[in-house]
Amino acid sequence: MQSLYTAASGLLNQQKRLDTLASNIANSNTPGFKSTRIDFKDTLYSTMVDPVLANSAENNLLVGSGVDVDATNIDFSQGADVETGLPLDFAIEGDGFFQVQKDDGEILYTRSGSFSTATVDNVNYLVTAQGYFVLDNEGNKIKMPDNASAVSVSKDGVISADDGTQYGTIGIVRFSNPGGLAAAGDTSYSATGASGEAEKDTSSIVVQGKLENSNVDLAQELTLLIRSQRAYSLASRALTTTDDMMGLANNMQ
Repeated sequence: MQSLYTAASGLLNQQKRLDTLASNIANSNTPGFKSTRIDFKDTLYSTMVDPVLANSAENNLLVGSGVDVDATNIDFSQGADVETGLPLDFAIEGDGFFQVQKDDGEILYTRSGSFSTATVDNVNYLVTAQGYFVLDNEGNKIKMPDNASAVSVSKDGVISADDGTQYGTIGIVRFSNPGGLAAAGDTSYSATGASGEAEKDTSSIVVQGKLENSNVDLAQELTLLIRSQRAYSLASRALTTTDDMMGLANNMQ
């Protein structure tokens, strides 16, 4: 029975890795997307005592119980910048994040700077592709002029119109441990106790007219995909073999 559970754990967890790899590959061209890696660990070992040398630790046999997911790690290394020429496209050079706010007030963080404007109560606001409000360095929604295509943004994130009117500063924050952020969907992340609180980032700069591309390495992802498919196939074969052996044992009784 142990071999049955061991093979089943291999199938279950390799499927999780395959799903993660598929997501990485599908989002290889999504601006601001960060690749995810699943790490495994061995589950509990049990000891088979040697019947001849029962007291000899060197001759005892260890039987594993399969594998389990140890951690899901997000790679926050910077992707390559892509020139778009659009005035409301922004890339961050550095390890900072844009602050955005959902309709329910929840604050999220993203590296995707594909922004536009939306009118709410006759006021234009800077928003993400998902409709989240982009926040300034004080945590407030950024109001935009009627002709948003005429704005310019400095490296410090200051939004200015042609006549010199300033409409706020795009808020850039950083985390002491970005690896602790939790994925919230749509290339956005939420802060956790592991990531720490968001802090103002004064070292990163904003580049207008560019987007940060996904940091997915397709060659690496495809290599891992082949390895995972083979591991899944081996676990499936082990499960089938165990089932056949149990069937034979039942028929012999």
